[in-house]
Amino acid sequence: MDILGVDIFDVLIVAVWAMLPAYVPNNVAVIAGGGAPIDGGRTWNGERILGDGKTWRGTIAGVTAGTLLAAGMNAMSATASDVFSVSLPDFPAIVMVAMPLGAMLGDMGASFLKRRTGRRRGAAFPGVDQLDFVVMALLLTSITAPKWTLETFTLPVLTVVVVVTPFLHLTTNMLAYMLGLKNEPW
Repeated sequence: MDILGVDIFDVLIVAVWAMLPAYVPNNVAVIAGGGAPIDGGRTWNGERILGDGKTWRGTIAGVTAGTLLAAGMNAMSATASDVFSVSLPDFPAIVMVAMPLGAMLGDMGASFLKRRTGRRRGAAFPGVDQLDFVVMALLLTSITAPKWTLETFTLPVLTVVVVVTPFLHLTTNMLAYMLGLKNEPW
C-alpha cells in the first residue's frame, strides 16, 4: 500500500526490525527478573527510588537479550531483506548495546516517575508505560550513533514506531498477564 510515495508495508517491516532490540529487553527482564533491586531499597522523599520491580538480574538479562538479538539479526539481515523485498538495517556494535540499554533505562525512568507521582508498582501510567523505553532507546542510540539513527529512523519509520508500539506493548503485556508472568495486563 502506497501513501504519499511511501510503501506502508516496507516502512512497517523496517520499523519493527529496527526496534526489535529495544522491544525485547523489558519482556526478558520480566521473565528473568527477581533478586536485588537496583535502588537497593533506598527511598527519596519517602518513596522508593525505583521499586522492587527493577532488578540487576532483569536489567542485565534484558540488555544481554537485546544485544544478542541484534547480533543475530545482523547475521540474517541479507536473507530477511530478500524475503521482505526491503533493505533492512544492520546494527553497528554500539547500537546493539545502546538500543536495549536505552530501553531498560527508559523503563527505569518510568518507574522513577511513577514513584514521584504516587503510583505504586504495576499501576498504569498511560502513554509513559507504552513509549518510555522507545524514547530512551532512540535517545541513547542517537547519542551513540547519530548517523545510523537518522538514516534508519526516517520520519515515516519513526511515525510507525510511535503508532504501532503502544499496540504491541499492550498485546505483549496482555499475553504475559494471561501466562501468569505479570500481575497486571498493561
